[in-house]
Amino acid sequence: MPRRALILVEGSRFNAPLYVQAALRLGLHPITLSADPAQYDYLASEGIEAIHVDTDDLDALIRECSRLRATYDIAGITSVGDSFYATVGKLCRYFDLPGPNATSIERCCDKFTQRQLLAEVGVLVPAYRLAANRMDVESSAAEIGLPVILKPAIGTGSRGVRLCRNLDELAEHTTYLLGRQHIWLSPPRILVEEFAQGPFYDVATMGNAIVAVGAADFDRPPHFVPRESIFPAPLTDEEHERIADVSLNCLRAVGLGWGPANIEFRWTERGPVVIEVNPRLPGWATPRLIQLAYGVDIINEHLKLVIGEEWDLRRRHSRTAAARFLIPECDGVLDRIEGGSLAVAIPGVAEVKLYVEPKTPIVRKGDFRDTMGHVIAASPSRAETEAILQRAIDLIGWSIIPLPPVR
Repeated sequence: MPRRALILVEGSRFNAPLYVQAALRLGLHPITLSADPAQYDYLASEGIEAIHVDTDDLDALIRECSRLRATYDIAGITSVGDSFYATVGKLCRYFDLPGPNATSIERCCDKFTQRQLLAEVGVLVPAYRLAANRMDVESSAAEIGLPVILKPAIGTGSRGVRLCRNLDELAEHTTYLLGRQHIWLSPPRILVEEFAQGPFYDVATMGNAIVAVGAADFDRPPHFVPRESIFPAPLTDEEHERIADVSLNCLRAVGLGWGPANIEFRWTERGPVVIEVNPRLPGWATPRLIQLAYGVDIINEHLKLVIGEEWDLRRRHSRTAAARFLIPECDGVLDRIEGGSLAVAIPGVAEVKLYVEPKTPIVRKGDFRDTMGHVIAASPSRAETEAILQRAIDLIGWSIIPLPPVR
């Protein structure tokens, strides 16, 4: 009888290793298809099968999966990020496997189209305009009023997203986006949108079910580098219900009735304003936080859905889990980073991960890639969790040798 395999299209630093581990627990043989398998160090360290293939070429992926079917029983196909999730939907349809609707994914990943779909059903979104050149950006910002957010209409991980508080910052980031520094996979399309101000909330869903609502904040503007995330969010029952209702309305509006999604809000003077709907599980350390807070392994349950098995989102307990991210204060070369072993020994600390090692060049990009590591803690209360987290963070130190000034 052929071995059951799970096909993963590409990987990631955060969630992909968890998908691999979950697949193994479910008795599956994980196989990663990637244009560059060497970029994922966990594949070699865990001895996971990886195959080089052009993941931007649907026909090439179909050929590779057809070849693998001669050896394996392909139980499911998925991806950890939304960049390849529409492709996953097409592969699942071709091979008659459970999977997302590719058309819905593609519409959702286009932030301008997503904004239109949400606004049509009355979901509150920031004021927005689509721009293709400098003149468009300037006129759109003038109509909306500074400050504004400039972001690529298609993109993930806050890449290219910036708060522009004045005309100089607007001109600078427009130059960045339209120049050669930002990589576009299609003709440039820039979303200019109102800066919705207020607390940030993050909703994880599966199918049409609300799994969890968390809160997060970010490092210094004008960029959006995650600093801390906590589950559950400090909301009243009424606020939680309101966010849940809007979340389900979002899923209906963009056609995401299958699989995971992640909806980001700012609670403004107008109420909850939707910043983005992402057709995938939340990133960062969120799956781990949800597991610690509620006993729900959303990655494991997602894979059960992918392979057509019964899934279970029932909560086993109620705790408060939080993550703090380590963010460099300057560019340069990492001289030292230490204290992780002391931090993880503190009762209540669930995980300490350092993503970088001494002698690593530190070049900040203004998005999630700037984080150097994280600490996760959990306890019965928010106050206790935050205290544990702070004690652990205080034990971790690093130093960066700044780069000499350019002359």
